[in-house]
Amino acid sequence: MIPLCLALALGASGCASLDPRGADGESKRGHHARVILPGEPLANVPVPEEERRPAESAAPAAAEDIWARLRDGFQLPAVTHQRIDQERARFTGRQNYFDAVGQRARPYLYHILGELEARDLPTELVLVAMVESAFQPFAYSHGRAAGLWQFIPATGKHFGLEQNWWYDGRRDVIASTEAALTYLDYLHGFFDGDWLLALAAYNAGEGRVQRAVRANQRAGKATDFWSLNLPAETRAYVPRVLALRDILAEPDRFGIRLPPIDNERQLAVVELEHQLDLALAAEMAGVELDKIYRYNPGFNRWATLPEGRHRLAIPKASKERFTAALADLHPSEMVRWQRHEVRRGETLSGIASRYNTSVSVLRDTNDLSGDRIRVGQALLVPTASQGNEAYTLSADNRRRANQNRQRDGRHKLEHTVRPGDTFWELARRHGVSVRELAGWNDMAPGDPLRPGNTLVIWSGDGAAANARNSGPGERLQRVTYTVRSGDSVYTIARRFNVSMQDVKRWNNLRSGQYLQPGQTLTLNVDVTNQSAGL
Repeated sequence: MIPLCLALALGASGCASLDPRGADGESKRGHHARVILPGEPLANVPVPEEERRPAESAAPAAAEDIWARLRDGFQLPAVTHQRIDQERARFTGRQNYFDAVGQRARPYLYHILGELEARDLPTELVLVAMVESAFQPFAYSHGRAAGLWQFIPATGKHFGLEQNWWYDGRRDVIASTEAALTYLDYLHGFFDGDWLLALAAYNAGEGRVQRAVRANQRAGKATDFWSLNLPAETRAYVPRVLALRDILAEPDRFGIRLPPIDNERQLAVVELEHQLDLALAAEMAGVELDKIYRYNPGFNRWATLPEGRHRLAIPKASKERFTAALADLHPSEMVRWQRHEVRRGETLSGIASRYNTSVSVLRDTNDLSGDRIRVGQALLVPTASQGNEAYTLSADNRRRANQNRQRDGRHKLEHTVRPGDTFWELARRHGVSVRELAGWNDMAPGDPLRPGNTLVIWSGDGAAANARNSGPGERLQRVTYTVRSGDSVYTIARRFNVSMQDVKRWNNLRSGQYLQPGQTLTLNVDVTNQSAGL
């Protein structure tokens, strides 16, 4: 569990706040996270046939199935409110939605419940993951939030979720669950034991909720969740969690039959000390490679991390077979090695890209102090045992599958990114929205565009007209922003979901140039990608 007193300059007292935000006090976790509604497609990755569990916590023997165990741990107060009624109406009778979400939750519920019980937290907190991602560990929102609990990069790092070329801890079910429950537990204490305010802060940021509480205090108004002036998304978020709690408590009353899920462990977790090819791991476990990725969604590439101890989840029934095979495997056999002789014009980054590995791995493997290599030099390169197409759920292959998924009434264009390209300019040129363009490429509007990368653009005859004639929530607009005290290029870029480079380019700002209160900036923003309340 992350200690509350961190060596971070986040507060004036000796014990720093765990508020994962920048200087503007806005949330860097889930305010821009997409909420999955009933009737929407949940994800492109098919639901695995087996139950999966990536942890070792024990369950109460009395629970007849996982849903009964979940209900046994309900602690949030019963609340009656019109907004809860509205959210219940959204889900009542949506059997397909609960079937799909139940299948996706099957591998994770056992572990998450065990963690909640170990911390004596309300089991309703499981529903945060249901609202955030519909239990899809590969989920990625337009606000750069990833994984089951929808952490954005900065907050993920704040809570110890490692993110690099090989691995993203925000998608690791074990690591991200620990981080999310640590954050929720902290928020519960921060708001003096009020779980509804804690849930609101998980969505909107504790600073925003705290300001709303203080505004009501100054006005002599009530400071409970229902009385606060909060963003529309947050005003619906908390009632949605409570509505789902009510439905899971009495599914028959709401026309729902919950899919049966046994209250038992399905996965075992094995500790690894060396990098392991995931195709070899699948062979050792006797399962399909896709299932290894679904059990271990944090791994981005063809293998586990190159260095350090890490965990691999496998079917419980495969543990004995897998551990025996692992014991007989020398570390040098856990990945395939290839000798590469450097040719004229080659670079270390080009060689890394060719072999689907990273520059840092090539440096470490070949004891290189920098990126300089010479013609004729022999490099030892770790390589995948299978062709790239075999690793269908690697980050690159998931992106390609999403890029190539047919969009009705549109035709696909490919664009090679050039220096100076931005999502906003490309979207305007092709008559599509920034959010659409980013989504087609498994990106978020705030992600940087790298020259040489290929973007797909699904265009159609009516796309430009649709962009011009769309409603207020779907237009690209140029806005003038007046700099406030404490603003920086970073905080303004985050607030409007644009890149720092774009803000500087639009306003001819030099690197390191300070902004002055009262200074006006021109911003080209996609208003569909702005948080409520701005």
